[in-house]
Amino acid sequence: MNQSRRTPIIDSSLALLTKGYTWLPDRRRRTTAPLVRARLMGQHAVALYGPEAVRFFYDERHVERRTALPGPVLSTLFGHGAVHTLDGQDHRVRKGMFLSLLTGAEAVAGLVDHVTAVWDEAVKSWSGRRVVLFDETSRVLTRGVCRWVGIPLDDADGVARDLIAMVDGFATPGPRHWRARRARARSEAWLGRLVEDVRAESVTARPESALDVVARHRDADGRLLDAHTAAVELLNVIRPTVAVSWFVAYTGHALRLRPGLRERLGEDDSAYAVAFAHELRRFYPFAPFVGGQAVADLEWRGEPIPAGTMVLLDLYGQNHDPALWDDPYTFEPQRFLDRPPARDELIPQGGGDRTAGHRCPGEDVTVALLRAIGPRLARLEYDVPEQDLRIPLTRVPARVRSGFVIENVHAPAPAHGARADGMARTSS
Repeated sequence: MNQSRRTPIIDSSLALLTKGYTWLPDRRRRTTAPLVRARLMGQHAVALYGPEAVRFFYDERHVERRTALPGPVLSTLFGHGAVHTLDGQDHRVRKGMFLSLLTGAEAVAGLVDHVTAVWDEAVKSWSGRRVVLFDETSRVLTRGVCRWVGIPLDDADGVARDLIAMVDGFATPGPRHWRARRARARSEAWLGRLVEDVRAESVTARPESALDVVARHRDADGRLLDAHTAAVELLNVIRPTVAVSWFVAYTGHALRLRPGLRERLGEDDSAYAVAFAHELRRFYPFAPFVGGQAVADLEWRGEPIPAGTMVLLDLYGQNHDPALWDDPYTFEPQRFLDRPPARDELIPQGGGDRTAGHRCPGEDVTVALLRAIGPRLARLEYDVPEQDLRIPLTRVPARVRSGFVIENVHAPAPAHGARADGMARTSS
């Protein structure tokens, strides 16, 4: 028997909480085995990495997600009954609803148009005041995506706070987690009532809007989603969109980190803006890993994986793997101009085939929003005051501590497409 199978493995739950994103990469560096073995919450777990492991992990003959998502994650991030908890035909039918909403060029362009219209209007109010980019972006994205979905907003700022709280508290015990639970309960109740009103025709949903599509969707069994599940899935459209706030704050951080990139991003160069978006998603921390459960006795490169084992895919570690990326801890958008990312190499939002698997259907939306907002931010003139710009990897999800503060903001005078001034003034 393999020695690693005979040696008792100490539970790593506390180590995961204290080390965050570095937990799995550190474990990987300490072993020569093709996988990492650990115990989490008393359960045997293995962690895989690499493009071949992505394909292995997302093969439903190997790993299922339905029973693998912990209750605390469902009660905060995804919601009970969400598409993430389904497998097989049930998953494919529900996932098809999201794909119809979030992957077509026209749909993505429509969402981006709504968000950028709100952004351009909001920027006018930033002059003369101190702006926390993370917070302001969350409000912009909330207004934009809710207009696109067809959701009326009475308290946009409150909705933005709740959507951010759901993401911010899913992976931690304590106050952030309980804040996330309360935010989800409020949001599900609000959107559940909205779905019921749409079905009762006391509220009119714009035809073919996301609100209309979700309210009318029938699952594989031919039944309408109950109002609670419909609310959960509406949140799974708007919440990931608002989570792009993390990457917009990271955009400000990246331009501060490498100010020479600012002028290039501010130019009217869509290919470079997309490459910049990919590098943001590769370089900066977002999800540390994803998990599932082995559906049968498996083997990975000679190592046994018994049925029922928790199987983890190391997202952060793979996105910083020197075997895949030259200088992985250097922020360099040029790498994605030289070679677009392969499907199973760049996996900040999961991997695999998004049409049949569990890869995030909103990945196109994330890239498109960053492609649109990144150059807009680069073309702004602003000061960067002294602040805490650290991004602790022990915090999941990580974020810029200060939220990235800017002040003395001035929108650029040149018309769209003209070369912008480029460099931010810096007072720190």
